[in-house]
Amino acid sequence: MVNRATLTMVKGYGQIGGVEELSVSRFKATCLAVLEKVRTTREPVLVTKRGVPIAEVVPVSRAGDEPRRLGVLVGRGAVLGDVVEPVVGSEEWETS
Repeated sequence: MVNRATLTMVKGYGQIGGVEELSVSRFKATCLAVLEKVRTTREPVLVTKRGVPIAEVVPVSRAGDEPRRLGVLVGRGAVLGDVVEPVVGSEEWETS
């Protein structure tokens, strides 16, 4: 059997921290305080029933929290003209 008191969660950039666990009865008694703590600390809380995880309370993701996704603009641009040739002809270049 897994010792639930030593669960760890990997957070952004490899930081490791413990996940707080609450029994369902304790969560029910302190629900508003737990929700406020999750909101302010942005740390999740694991709710268990007889030692078995049944829910995880996590903070709402903010728009700035989402990592930038590579390739999000794929297919939204168009290449106009020749991208290899100079924009102006060689006769228009200044020579020193």
